[in-house]
Amino acid sequence: MITGNKGTTLRRAVAVAVTSGAMLATGALTAAPAQAVTAPSIVAKGGYVMNNSTAKTLYTKAADTKRSTGSTTKIMTAKVVLAQSNLNLDKKVTIQKAYSDYVVANNASQAHLIVGDKVTVRQLLYGLMLPSGCDAAYALADTYGSGTTRAKRVANFISKMNTAAKNLGLTHTHFDSFDGIGNGNNYSTPRDLTKIASSAMKNSTFRTVVKTKAYTAKTITKTGSTRTMGTWTNTNTLLSSYSGAIGVKTGSGPEAGACLVFAATRNGKTVIGTVLASTTYAQRATDATRLLNYAFSTI
Repeated sequence: MITGNKGTTLRRAVAVAVTSGAMLATGALTAAPAQAVTAPSIVAKGGYVMNNSTAKTLYTKAADTKRSTGSTTKIMTAKVVLAQSNLNLDKKVTIQKAYSDYVVANNASQAHLIVGDKVTVRQLLYGLMLPSGCDAAYALADTYGSGTTRAKRVANFISKMNTAAKNLGLTHTHFDSFDGIGNGNNYSTPRDLTKIASSAMKNSTFRTVVKTKAYTAKTITKTGSTRTMGTWTNTNTLLSSYSGAIGVKTGSGPEAGACLVFAATRNGKTVIGTVLASTTYAQRATDATRLLNYAFSTI
């Protein structure tokens, strides 16, 4: 919850900033105050925000503490897929029973892909990032990993994820899954996740996918007919609640708590950040909103 005291403090701080700006405009002051806006308090255990164009840090809270990341892991899943040479987004992937069995066994979030359907890689990316489909993640890992068995292909894909993290110079990140349902060794930090997202956002397809609020896929069934899937709705509520929001990905889990990697653009400036281990889905959105407001007031 946003307490009245904190809200009052923030409003006073903003009022000071506005008043100071007006005085500067009239020449009443010769220098701006050293700190016009007070850094916000967030419930999440970890947070980080940066200017996306300059990589300048704008906010930190336990920004380098390793934590479980939940489905924010899927940002790297998408990044690895989109980095494949000669990638064909219209390539069709046949949905295997193993993918369906996996989400059922793990009670995982899913895109409700139908066994036997042919789904394009582009559609799988939407299924991965909007409803956070672990079935879509499995299909992509199985398709873009190398090996003679499904297990080997998945292991190879995860190794590509770790290689990508190393190539970004990240030292507090490790993946042991393609979707965030790890085996105790899947972790990152607010700073590292923000850098992964910033890198992924350089890809136009990624940017298009993560800012999409809803998507309806038309797949090809076993018999060759067209199936209109149920609409996938983006779990990132900031896309509807925060003006200028352009992504990126939610995450959750018993260990991870409520997580959100977020980005927004206002007046030609983009800020990007992460909150990890917040308490509820609503609270992670509130935390992110506070950080975005603060970042835009200081950038």
